Amino acid sequence: MTNSEKIAYIRGLAEGLELDASKKEVKVLNAIIDALEDMALSISDTEENVKDMAAQLDEVDADLGALEEDFYLDEDEEDEDDDFHDECYYEVTCPNCNETICLSEDMIYDGQIDCPNCGELLEFDLDECEEGCCDCGCGCEHEH
Repeated sequence: MTNSEKIAYIRGLAEGLELDASKKEVKVLNAIIDALEDMALSISDTEENVKDMAAQLDEVDADLGALEEDFYLDEDEEDEDDDFHDECYYEVTCPNCNETICLSEDMIYDGQIDCPNCGELLEFDLDECEEGCCDCGCGCEHEH
């Protein structure tokens, strides 16, 4: 039995008593029953809205699941993309602002980059390095 049905039953019981509607007590009882009817309707509307939102949330969850499958790598795909994780990065300290920045090997081989902190042009001279001459990771044997 719904709340609205319960209130209708109570109203029927009150009317079955054939109380004198002019008495103060009966007016209070009728006002209480009216308030209960309003609350039952409000609760019913709220329950319906919650059901609608739950359905919409389920749809959003399904859409998000599809997006996650499309855009995020699963474990098998991560193994195939190991080259990204193997890329070497270098820390360089800017002589102007003394901030340390991380650069990829490709950025170093480009020869220059603007410091992302202060904008100072940082230049890299790789002519001094020879292939395989040290173990600094850059491929040269030059002592650093």
